[in-house]
Amino acid sequence: MQTRKILTLVGGISSGSLNQKLFQVARDLSPQGYELIGDDIQKLPFFSQDLENDPPDIVAAFKNKIRESDAILFITPEYNRSIPGVLKNAIDWGSRPYGQNLWKRKPAATMGASIGNIGTYGAQHHLQDVMAYLDLCTMAQPEFYLNGSKAFNESGKLIDQNVKKLISNFLTSFVNWIEFIAPEDAKSPGLHKSEGLEDSPFTH
Repeated sequence: MQTRKILTLVGGISSGSLNQKLFQVARDLSPQGYELIGDDIQKLPFFSQDLENDPPDIVAAFKNKIRESDAILFITPEYNRSIPGVLKNAIDWGSRPYGQNLWKRKPAATMGASIGNIGTYGAQHHLQDVMAYLDLCTMAQPEFYLNGSKAFNESGKLIDQNVKKLISNFLTSFVNWIEFIAPEDAKSPGLHKSEGLEDSPFTH
């Protein structure tokens, strides 16, 4: 069986980001037949409609990663009850130009970690509103909100085995969701294909 790719976009870009640590653990726990692929989204330029029809090479490479992925996993911190600008910027690039929304019908899921008890609840639900508008097929259950303040040691290693089990179970559920939405052996285009469907333009 060919390994299927889950493009994983992490909204935390600081050197000590809990969400980068969460990504590293999730990547190591990838279910058999799947691989979590990251991307350094902080290097993407700010989205501009002046650039969308002839994007810089780094944007073109990012778009190719979206095209080649079988599913999308968003791992986000929470900034002021919403997602970081760097993550929204990447999402906007993938949705444009008009009529070329690369997120459309991709199986997707969200998770996140913070030092607070609500564990990115607000950010994930804000993100899921955006995902719904872009027609991503988002897994609703299980949810994953992590207070990671004591889950990792100073070197970034996960030391909470209960959290490790939760991550593993979440990924297993996500893989089952991917297989439901876009089965690998489907003889016809999966639900994530977008032929014949229109996008909504940006409003100014």
